[in-house]
Amino acid sequence: MMEIFTALWPVFALLIFGVLINRVQFVDRYFWNGAEKIIYYLCFPSLLVTRLAVADFNGSETLVLIEAVLLLLALGSLFLFAVQKLLKFNAASFTSVYQGGLRFNTYITLAIAASLIPGNGLIIAAIIASVMIPLLNLLCVLVFAIFSDKQPSVFTVLKQILNNPLILACLLGLALNLSNVGVPRLVTPVLELLAQVALPLGLLAVGAGINLRSMRSSGLPLLTGVAARLIVMPLLGLAVGAMLQLSQEALLIFMVFASVPTASAAYILAKQLNGDAPLVANILSAQTLLSMLTLPVALSLPGLIL
Repeated sequence: MMEIFTALWPVFALLIFGVLINRVQFVDRYFWNGAEKIIYYLCFPSLLVTRLAVADFNGSETLVLIEAVLLLLALGSLFLFAVQKLLKFNAASFTSVYQGGLRFNTYITLAIAASLIPGNGLIIAAIIASVMIPLLNLLCVLVFAIFSDKQPSVFTVLKQILNNPLILACLLGLALNLSNVGVPRLVTPVLELLAQVALPLGLLAVGAGINLRSMRSSGLPLLTGVAARLIVMPLLGLAVGAMLQLSQEALLIFMVFASVPTASAAYILAKQLNGDAPLVANILSAQTLLSMLTLPVALSLPGLIL
């Protein structure tokens, strides 16, 4: 447990710094809006491209990781659909609960992966992300199509997927890898510099986005989204990883994806498709704060079964 906490501490510290910087208004909100665009469209895509371009996709565990992602998302979706049948949230609330329960925060995930397993952690995480990011975007848009009053068209679904810079970065990184072209030498140092900015600035931005006051009025949907993401998904991730006999390193990084708070992109999708955007924001804030307590526990679980 202490080793896990030691690896997580720098991530938590930057999240707390982000909260404090925003609270004392060290910089104004316009800074964070601009920083988030730079992170989302430049820094994190650079990180994904550089790591995927050199990842080893020939190992047998890559296929097992893909299978693990598919199984985790399927089980998570079935659980949330069962919850909806029982609790009968309105359509907008359920789409927010679904996103809060299934999506993962890329900034926090990759930062933790890099801290837990220096070097190889980011490569394993990039492989998982290259499968999980497109699938999650597709699943979330489909849930809006099924449950929401505003039915997105096929064009809207494709637009959501193809306009996502993280998906495009995954596709580019995979193409460079599988074609054996790799990242050009002149471009590599530029992308590496951008990638180095991604993790610390991304964590500060997540911390700055936490809104403590707004979490009081969301009630049962908020509690459901938090419990699904921070309790149910880690348990499902552990069960899937153990069943498929992932290696110790792969299982640990897979558990990170299953245990971190949801993605800020969920808020954008909720606004675009008439979901409950404030509920998504509240779920994200609550999960981010509580994950500082739940993540050390969740990431210690693989050590108990291996």
